[in-house]
Order: sequence, then structure tokens, then C-alpha cells
Amino acid sequence: MEDVIKGRIGGESDSYSVRCAIEGDRIVGRAGGKLHGQNIELEITERGVQGSVGSERVSIELAEGELRGQIGTQEVTLRGVDRVTGHLGKPIVGWNVSAQQQGHLLQGQLGSTVLGRPFEIELGSAPGWVGALVAMVAFYALDPRASAGRA
Repeated sequence: MEDVIKGRIGGESDSYSVRCAIEGDRIVGRAGGKLHGQNIELEITERGVQGSVGSERVSIELAEGELRGQIGTQEVTLRGVDRVTGHLGKPIVGWNVSAQQQGHLLQGQLGSTVLGRPFEIELGSAPGWVGALVAMVAFYALDPRASAGRA
């Protein structure tokens, strides 16, 4: 049986999928479809998470009980394991992240109720924080508002 993280980000009419295989400490997959999508390659290390989404670098380190770093041009902070909170982007103009794990399912919200995107991720064997990070990476890859600072 394949160990997979998969789900949807966004509402019923405006959403995209994410699907990643868990291969030991590596998470490899895709956000979006074949034509409009980005590859995701992440590796969980002793000190955090390293990898890429499309051509953008992902670099996150564990510091003072939280994960901090960059997804492409955006700053990221994550706290918690099965109840995950955090932030993507700069203060005021970024997106708050809030998610709750129930069994193998993670449900959450990126940004506000009005302008943000809900998400639902099936975790496979991964903990909730990994699902939240995959949702944030997919959001960065496919939502033009999140990646506006890209060159």
C-alpha cells in the first residue's frame, strides 16, 4: 500500500489538488495538474525541511520549538504537531495558517475566511505539521497572491 499525502486546497469552485508520496524522509509529488502545476520535493532532516517546489527553494529550520524559514520568497513559521498554527509571508500582508488533525485527516485554513483558502489533506502516515507544510508549499506554488514576489 502506497503511503500518500493528498488533498484539496480551496473552495468547491476554485481549488487545486496536491498529491505527494512519502518515501522515508522524502516527500515527492505535485501541486495542481499536469499542465498547470508544480513538482514538490521535500526532505525532512534532523534540523528541519529542505527541498523545492517547482524552481523555488524550500528551506525551513527548527528553532526555539517552531519551524522557521522560507518557501521561495515568502517567510514561513509553523508551530504544533496535530494542532498547527503559523504564518506564510510578511506580517500584515501574509496568510495565517490554522489546522487541526483528526486521525489521518488534516483540515485547516490559509488566510482569512473571506479571502483565504480552506484545505483538507489526507495525511497517510505523516504528522499534521507535515500536511500543513505541504498545503503551504502547494498554496505558494499555485496561488498568484502567495508567489507575487517571485522573479
